[in-house]
Amino acid sequence: MKFKKSFLVAVLASTQIVAAYPASQAFAAEGDTDTGIVQDVYDNAPNTYTVPSINPATDTTGTDDQTGADDGTTEDTTSPADPATTPAVPATPTPTAPTTPAEPTTSQPSVVTDVYSAGPNKLIFMMNSNQIYRDGKLYYSNQPMTVKNGVSYVSVRALVERVGLTLTYDSKTKETVMKKDGKELRFTTDSKYYTVDGVRTLMKGPSYQQKSVFMVPLTSITAALNIPYTVQGKMVIMDLQVKPTASFTVSPTAIYATQTTVQYTTKTKTPDGGPVADERWTGREDIFAEAGSHVVTYQIMDSAGQWSDPYTVTINVLPPNQPPVAMFTTNSESYRMGEVINYTDMSTDDENAIDAGKTQWVNKELAFFTPGPQTITLTVTDKHGATGTYSKTINITNDTLYTAEQFYPLFTPIGDSFNINGAEIPTWQTMTSEVTSEPVRLIRSNSPERTLSEGIVYQENASGPTRIMVHHVNETGKRVKMYVIATNTNATPATLNIQDVGFGGPNVYATAAGKVSIDRYYKSLQSGTDAQTVVIQPGQSQIIFNQLNATTIKPDNVISLYGDLVSDATVQYTVMMVDENADPIASMATLPKLDRDGIHNRGTYDNATRIMHVPGLIGNSNVRIPLGDNNSDPNLTGTDPMSMTEASNAGNFGVLYKIKLDMVAPNTLISFNARGGRYSGYIFVNGVSTPIKNNGAATSANDNVVIYRTGALDTESVEIWFTAAPGSNLPVNLLFNQLPAKKQ
Repeated sequence: MKFKKSFLVAVLASTQIVAAYPASQAFAAEGDTDTGIVQDVYDNAPNTYTVPSINPATDTTGTDDQTGADDGTTEDTTSPADPATTPAVPATPTPTAPTTPAEPTTSQPSVVTDVYSAGPNKLIFMMNSNQIYRDGKLYYSNQPMTVKNGVSYVSVRALVERVGLTLTYDSKTKETVMKKDGKELRFTTDSKYYTVDGVRTLMKGPSYQQKSVFMVPLTSITAALNIPYTVQGKMVIMDLQVKPTASFTVSPTAIYATQTTVQYTTKTKTPDGGPVADERWTGREDIFAEAGSHVVTYQIMDSAGQWSDPYTVTINVLPPNQPPVAMFTTNSESYRMGEVINYTDMSTDDENAIDAGKTQWVNKELAFFTPGPQTITLTVTDKHGATGTYSKTINITNDTLYTAEQFYPLFTPIGDSFNINGAEIPTWQTMTSEVTSEPVRLIRSNSPERTLSEGIVYQENASGPTRIMVHHVNETGKRVKMYVIATNTNATPATLNIQDVGFGGPNVYATAAGKVSIDRYYKSLQSGTDAQTVVIQPGQSQIIFNQLNATTIKPDNVISLYGDLVSDATVQYTVMMVDENADPIASMATLPKLDRDGIHNRGTYDNATRIMHVPGLIGNSNVRIPLGDNNSDPNLTGTDPMSMTEASNAGNFGVLYKIKLDMVAPNTLISFNARGGRYSGYIFVNGVSTPIKNNGAATSANDNVVIYRTGALDTESVEIWFTAAPGSNLPVNLLFNQLPAKKQ
């Protein structure tokens, strides 16, 4: 009976042990650790399982098999392996000092006497044991926490599952990879180094394999992931409590005391993604009263009542901005009527930041033509909007050097204009010239100018020298891009040599886009920097003139393109407007071909470079050369293959005029006179791109823009290249007349 009773007791005890520690779950940490839960220690009855309990007050020395921290001690030390650092502060540079982050604040884990008192969000490893506790539940790893050469090692998978990391293996680099919250950790077997977000970092000891289990130093995880931990007796307690985070940036870059309104932009994150329950600032001022360093700190509280670590930015507040000092001088205090006045701007700013585009003059004239005092005023503005003003009064005597009619042809700067009686110009003699052409095919895409929908606005074939002109307004109501696509329909490769390109826009003003495109075209002619060779294989399409599609076109914005190329085979050119995100080449097959608008011009025109040669003397009398008038300068005629109609190139937009003047008389003024209305562009005179006009446009037939003056002694050879700026009006005249005699 005693034997039977003893046997029965042993069986019951064994049954209890199996219930507490199922064999199928005993070493689940290297597999599915969720199935490795064997006991809820908070709900467990005392007679079912004995929970380890360590008194840190009495168990502080430890032995070799009870070592916890990587330094081999067992003191109750609050020791975050690598304290959480304040997130990097978005740069708020100032002219004198950069923005700097504050020192981080690290939370200190509370003292834990046993696993019962650990509370939530605590992960407890038992030294030299395979027991792991998380939130009151006991787990087992198939390798215990091991101390090796004074370094605490843990099983990678057990730690990964309990901390909530993802674990993969990179077979190419033979690295074990862990990721959490955007951080990446990479370990190599038997190496003392690992990488944290690509940075090679030394560990306390090398990682290693033990019974097919990958082991790493515990602090390699806590340091990389900023997890605070404490060593209390036989327990290593990791605090996994996730705090809310807060940060902010300030703008503008330069902040001036008493003047700048500071904008604070916050960025917050709570553990559960919920709203911020509270926030607090210290040192924040919307307008700082004093210059110097100001420390501003920001914290938030989540719905659980937990505060984020403080996030601190040091703002260097500059002394109040001093307005610029306006100043100018003149070369004299007194002038005759019609005498040139030279102005020298002497304005200064404490930051050397005067905005030249906002400089304003009042009554600044090249000369005055009535006697008496004249007050001139200059106002300058710095980059902060502060202004300074200076006025000076000069005296105009009763003596006359030049009349206004004599003065302005002589002294108006190149690119500026003076008033004339425009009604007299048609009475001037029209200069005849020898006209020839170069075999350039012009593909003009300008209709529908106001493009209301996506589609192909023009399509044409060309071989050899080709010029493509594109000018359209986006009226689709959405953001679009425009493309020129070259398609090789031949059985052999086609080579395109792109020569010169000018692109303007996007801009809400058609004249502004057109003016810029022509200036850039002339400069491209000079520099050759846009030259490139493109080879297109049979049946393939390729985007060309990438300047056109490099920028998205907002609604109601205008673009202008002007480009020359040469191809060794017939190529199909497609000009299209499509949604900014569309694949243009893939879209070609389904895009509609848009009708012309009946107002503006599109078409294909051959012989689009017109050479006008004047071999004889010019400029010794009043003569003019009309351009784009369809009379002395007839329109090119061609076709619109999309509409299957004939076309006339009204205004000869896209035609490049090369005007060669062999003998221009001495003292000749060459000027540009807009006859068709507002004109804003450039003209190429002896290799110089000259504006029509500076800081604006010629607005009427009375507006005469100076483009060149010959010298006083000999005839000169002058070559003028001109192409009409899209968005402007034709016709125009080039005027040639004698300058008044100069006086001393």
